[in-house]
Amino acid sequence: MPLEAGLLEILACPACHAPLREEPSGETPELVCTGEGCALAYPVRDGIPVLLVDEARRPA
Repeated sequence: MPLEAGLLEILACPACHAPLREEPSGETPELVCTGEGCALAYPVRDGIPVLLVDEARRPA
């Protein structure tokens, strides 16, 4: 289930404050940081973004 467009516009990476983009990642969609040095991927569970740095995944 995609996030509302308005919600994605106001969300930012909690680590570096860069904008996030939505990406499908297997079964669970993710919000990926667009910051050059960050690029953390935050899970979206049951349509709710989990914006906790401890829950984020570093892309390979």
